[in-house]
Amino acid sequence: MGLLSATTSLARYKVYGKIAKPVLDTVAGGLKGHAIPETDENMSDTVIGWTSFETPFRPRFDGSSFVVGDYLVFSLRMDKKNIPSRTIKKHCAVEEAKRMAESGRPFLSRLEKKAIREHVTNVLSLRIPPTPYVYDVIWNHEEASVWFFSTLKSANEALESLFLKSFKIPLVRLFSYTMADLVMGLSDRERDILKDLSATKFSE
Repeated sequence: MGLLSATTSLARYKVYGKIAKPVLDTVAGGLKGHAIPETDENMSDTVIGWTSFETPFRPRFDGSSFVVGDYLVFSLRMDKKNIPSRTIKKHCAVEEAKRMAESGRPFLSRLEKKAIREHVTNVLSLRIPPTPYVYDVIWNHEEASVWFFSTLKSANEALESLFLKSFKIPLVRLFSYTMADLVMGLSDRERDILKDLSATKFSE
């Protein structure tokens, strides 16, 4: 679910720091430097990078293509390879039978089976294309706020990590506690009290 979806999930962030000027050049450099690779020939289970909002499968960050009014709009893309366990089991069984026939032995050692499984997984990783997941990002750098269109833990962790790596400033996710800390101007004593508070449970 993204920015233009009929229904969507949203996580809000505060950009905790100042981005280096000129802002647009810094942002463009960060996006280009950590853009999603355009090849499927990658053995990693998961590949993460920035991509274009309008063309998520052809990342382009030329000029001000990611600028919409006062906002910076782009997307985070996660390409995941999901190989079904039954597929791996099938190919392992075939390879194990072949090895036993070649060696004339009635069984294989645990290490041999492990090596076969690793080999099969690597071969299948090259054959099976990754599944892309795209999550939209809206950044108002004047207000130091970011809207991220996903509440999935893995996606939010990827955003926080890649944002820091790309722009050298961290994100702070906004929820009740962090909003109170950032907005209310709490003293150290009040901040300690806030940390010790627990959520109230409401029941009928």
